[in-house]
Amino acid sequence: MRWHKYLLCLFLVFFGAQGLGDPYKILGVLRSATLQEIRKAYKQLAKEWHPDKNRDPAAENRFVEINQAYELLTDPERRKHFDTFGVAMEEGSQFRKKEDYSQYRRFDPLDELFGTQAGGYKFRFQDRDITLFHKLRVSTRAYENKLVPKSYEVPYLIMFYSDWCFACLQVEPIWRRVIEELEPIGFGIATVHAENEPLLARKIGIHSLPCLVVLMDGKASVYKETLYSVQKVVEFVRGRFPYRLVQPVTDDGVDAFLNGWIDNRVRALIFERQESIRLRYLLMAFYYRDRVAFGFVQLNSPHTENIQKKFKVPLDIETLLLFNENINRSVASLSMADMPIKTMQDIINSNKYLVLPRLSSQGMFDALCPPERAPPRKRLCVVLVSENTPYHDEPRQALREFAQEAPYSAERVRFTYIFQERQTEFVSALANGEGSPAEPLLHVVIIWRRDNNHIKYEWLPHMWHGAKSHEWNETRDRLESTIQRLLHATEALSCEAVIKELIDEHAQGIMSKILAKLLQAADNITKDQLLPVLSIMATILFIVAGGYVLSYIVRMEEESIKKQQFTNAQNVAEESVPSNDNNNRKAKAAVPQLRLLHELRAETYNGMVRMLKPGCRTIVVLVDNQSKTKLLPDFHRIVWPYRKNKTLMFGHMSLERGLDWYKCLLTLSLPEPRDLNINPRNCIGTVLSLNGHRRYFCMYHAKHPECIKGKGSKRMVKMTKHFSNAVDGTNGAFMGFDTSESDDTETSDLEQGSRLLDDASLTAKYSNVVFQGNLLDGLPNWLDRLFEGTTHRYYINYWPDFASK
Repeated sequence: MRWHKYLLCLFLVFFGAQGLGDPYKILGVLRSATLQEIRKAYKQLAKEWHPDKNRDPAAENRFVEINQAYELLTDPERRKHFDTFGVAMEEGSQFRKKEDYSQYRRFDPLDELFGTQAGGYKFRFQDRDITLFHKLRVSTRAYENKLVPKSYEVPYLIMFYSDWCFACLQVEPIWRRVIEELEPIGFGIATVHAENEPLLARKIGIHSLPCLVVLMDGKASVYKETLYSVQKVVEFVRGRFPYRLVQPVTDDGVDAFLNGWIDNRVRALIFERQESIRLRYLLMAFYYRDRVAFGFVQLNSPHTENIQKKFKVPLDIETLLLFNENINRSVASLSMADMPIKTMQDIINSNKYLVLPRLSSQGMFDALCPPERAPPRKRLCVVLVSENTPYHDEPRQALREFAQEAPYSAERVRFTYIFQERQTEFVSALANGEGSPAEPLLHVVIIWRRDNNHIKYEWLPHMWHGAKSHEWNETRDRLESTIQRLLHATEALSCEAVIKELIDEHAQGIMSKILAKLLQAADNITKDQLLPVLSIMATILFIVAGGYVLSYIVRMEEESIKKQQFTNAQNVAEESVPSNDNNNRKAKAAVPQLRLLHELRAETYNGMVRMLKPGCRTIVVLVDNQSKTKLLPDFHRIVWPYRKNKTLMFGHMSLERGLDWYKCLLTLSLPEPRDLNINPRNCIGTVLSLNGHRRYFCMYHAKHPECIKGKGSKRMVKMTKHFSNAVDGTNGAFMGFDTSESDDTETSDLEQGSRLLDDASLTAKYSNVVFQGNLLDGLPNWLDRLFEGTTHRYYINYWPDFASK
């Protein structure tokens, strides 16, 4: 039994406090050490001298001293007392806090009575408590305002617990071991009291307590396994990282990986002997994913021998190589048996940008060209405006070589380039200033940011030429002299502009995100889960295929019904033609099958006009038996591009059937109703747009003032006044209005026009005559204005009845 060891620990704690030496020396920190440095030193020493891990006979005494020193230095009152008087605060002092030794394993005679066996761990009430969970607790506000924003760079492991949760006490040692494994490599650790934060627990979907959650990219993933172990938790955490965060690299794909820097990211190769990359490197790749693309090379694999020989990588230790645009030579390297996190971060931070990076997002712009409100000296950003084409590779390479040879530090001058077609607003804002080139493409602009939205800039007067150009030396000298001039504090940049945020060129679309989720889920599927997943996918495919077949059947049925309706309408039209009129029969036979058009008559009137849904309209052309063979095909051809618009219905009306309805419709639209005589021949070619729900119509006619070019909208307004004030019987005759008795016996304009074809000398006299073939010439333009809402609307109180004949 080991209970005597714990009694010894308690004895040393209670009676050895006055014999405590210098706590700063015990922890190995300076007197000016911060609380964070003290805590870090304590964790290292406690882990090293813990009695369960260190077999040294003096480990227990050393462990107690470390804890006493840590408790003294973390208590502000006791630390101040020690710094002032050189001794620890006495036991009886009123400022001394009651020391907590609950973390030590203590012997309890009642342990055998109340001890339980569960999950392979002997559960002891005295050995475990809820204190560890309380120390790491966060509130809902802290979760949403701090943890969620930080989770885009650092993943968090969160444990949901509650008081008097015996299962929580049971997993406490495993939770402690998980913290020891994941916190040193960069994981964030936190706990949430589920009873005090019920809304947060419900939002995340906590099913039971304790419950482990991984927060990454602002999304919480719940650990649903019933058995808690360090290995299972680590595997669960691995599966939450984005898909292909670290790409496996072999001899065949190393060149393609290193040449992928066009995405504006530095390349990093990690060499290690394990088959799967270590979790610490995954965390590093997650933190720097916007700046660095990581690749994994397995040292023991026969498919990576050429990579190892090319870069002279040692086989017995792990190696990190960083590459910029030069894929044949690394810009930084690190080889150690166990690479420290801090060392890797320092190397990556020093080399996380290309020699010539691209301004591809607002974050990149802020990092390369940060705003300076009151700088002691200006920080310039040299930008080459180019396009994403191989023809501009040479000018970009010339600026890249200039940046490598330039004597300026990155803190004073940063060289970049931008794609004009992707950042049009940014380039346009710079191209509007005085002295800006007419075409900014392949020109260099020097920028200094005053704040987030205001910049001062100056263009180089001449185009930027490549290194192979004979003007290269002059171009280079001009840029160098301009930079040196603008670096002086007394020199000011000539132009100023207000800019908006840059577009994020690397943002994923919806389909890309869905595909990434599917690929990630496919990688995490085990053999036991394969059959259920295949069953679900087969069910989804069956449902989609069934829906497609049903929609196809419905569409074919609709087409069949429309075809039958048109056939019936065609038969009705044929019946109206006299049997002894061979010319009319030949003309009717020449009418093609116009499936898009429906005839407006008494049987279809309610469906085409009165019962139209809100927002729907019916467009109807007025014809007679003689003109329908010519006008219907022309009307069908004009409205054919609008056939897929579900809010439109197209038709035709025979004047022999609907002349009375048309006369009543026109009468209702007049401000003062009066009797009208209609000349049917002057109504041919009129097009009506009927809005059944809102009870108004729009009208097209070749002689309508609204449809005559150059007449303007004012004449259209006067037209309605002429309808109500006409006394001579001539106004409105172009649409069929005719109050003169003599006109019924005279020939119409169309009939006169047919006679004028043979007599060119009379054409000037009757220049206002419109021929039948030209009645619908202006209809396409009128339809455009109709859909724009600029045509005149004639409102009526109700729709007149359509009498059947």
